[in-house]
Amino acid sequence: MGLLSFAKSVGAKIFGGSEAAPAPPDELKKEAEKHGLDLSKADIKVEGDKVILSGSALSTEEAEKIALAIGNSVGVSKVQNDLVAANAITESKFYTVVSGDTLWKIAETEYGKGHGAKYTLIFEANKPLLSDPDKIYPGQVLRVPPLTATV
Repeated sequence: MGLLSFAKSVGAKIFGGSEAAPAPPDELKKEAEKHGLDLSKADIKVEGDKVILSGSALSTEEAEKIALAIGNSVGVSKVQNDLVAANAITESKFYTVVSGDTLWKIAETEYGKGHGAKYTLIFEANKPLLSDPDKIYPGQVLRVPPLTATV
């Protein structure tokens, strides 16, 4: 799936992590699992401020959400997502939130003018990592699924 970049100074504060370094692998795993994600066949390795994911996930969506749950935490600047999806579909794009963004605005940017109402697709694609469509923050990385795909 590739290398994703994150703002290491923002995101979830996980026990053992700081801006200087991510939390230990077992704590990162707990963070993803608390969102209902299955990491039973995934391995997590931390090298400096980079996290490497390997193994397998149930689906492309699950693999992407695992990377986001871990990457959107303090201390992580990059996630190398090498998870293999058992049920592969077209991969999502990833979007880094900037100041002033809303999910509507992101939908208009990614899907084209007149598609702001498709923000619900982006919100659904990021559940349970997002609890409310109005609670996004600068530096956060979100999944943006293709318009033709289901979340």
